[in-house]
Amino acid sequence: MSDVRVPILMYHAVATDPNEATRALSVTPEAFAEQMAVLADRGRTPVTTAELAACWRTGRPLPDRPVLITFDDGYEGVHRHALPALAKHGFPATLFVSTGWLRGPYDTGGGLDTMLDWDQVRELAAGGVEIGGHSHSHPQLDQVSDATLRFELIHCKEIVSDQLGTVPASFAYPYGYSSRRVRQVVRETGYAQALAVGNGLARRTQGPYALRRVTVRRSTGIEEFERVVEGRAIARTFAGDRVLTKGYAVVRRVRQARRLVSHSVG
Repeated sequence: MSDVRVPILMYHAVATDPNEATRALSVTPEAFAEQMAVLADRGRTPVTTAELAACWRTGRPLPDRPVLITFDDGYEGVHRHALPALAKHGFPATLFVSTGWLRGPYDTGGGLDTMLDWDQVRELAAGGVEIGGHSHSHPQLDQVSDATLRFELIHCKEIVSDQLGTVPASFAYPYGYSSRRVRQVVRETGYAQALAVGNGLARRTQGPYALRRVTVRRSTGIEEFERVVEGRAIARTFAGDRVLTKGYAVVRRVRQARRLVSHSVG
């Protein structure tokens, strides 16, 4: 049980003609439909983030060949294109929303492309999609103050609760960035589990606040998708991502150190 490795698929936009800001991390509606068919053909059993975490927390057995389908941010194509494909197979999924990016009363104008509105989010929830939090304005949470961090987590949670009538139990870190401090506050503000990126399979030993996901993007061909879902050649597939991530982590640490120095001087 404890050594089961679960692929958690991370999607963003599902769109035929996305804008440049979202293109690389988007998939076409046709590709998404084909990928869902692969999961069905391979006998995969999709579960929600909350279901996976609950099984690992309680020791309850997972279904046979589990997989998670997750979406970040809240792009309109998740409702227009992904929901019909999910419904065709009876698949549940999890959508992590940045509440300040969605169209409606809390919109801060930060959305990168056409975003969902709250009626569409409610229809997704009614269609078996778990709605989780993804912060309010999508900042790098490990780079913000304690006060801003708590605001981002709590405001997101309150808006989702107000709009859907249910409290979000799951969270995904914007950009995949977290730290011990961020994970602690995510737990303190009432989220029961949280997803990172990491481009590896999820395991119980990662803990409920640092579960890894694998990125599905525009360039992901169907053979690569099949390999990732089966857990084959993951390190090779995402080797370029790891190099970029490590390089950017160094840049971010330098920037953070500079900010701390400037604050102490000021």
